[in-house]
Amino acid sequence: MAPDPTDVTFGTEIYDEAGTRLGTVRGFDEHGFYVSTDGGIAALSSEHLASGIAGEAELMWRCWSCGEMGDIEKLPDECPACGAPKEDIYYWQED
Repeated sequence: MAPDPTDVTFGTEIYDEAGTRLGTVRGFDEHGFYVSTDGGIAALSSEHLASGIAGEAELMWRCWSCGEMGDIEKLPDECPACGAPKEDIYYWQED
């Protein structure tokens, strides 16, 4: 029997199979959704890099509305390019 479909949107809380809260949905792209963890970006590791080799990818922020990107250390309260709210900004891995 197929599981019931779940409506996943910005801010949806995500849990693992054991019921442990992993974080909240922060963004979407063609690969799926991104989750902000309680520990923030420190929770990311080299396993999250596409190549698996540290130093070949850079973690940035990206605007869901217009695609603007910037330094993750300077996460804006709104997109500086289009004015989209902070909820439209998510973590992005740039090669």
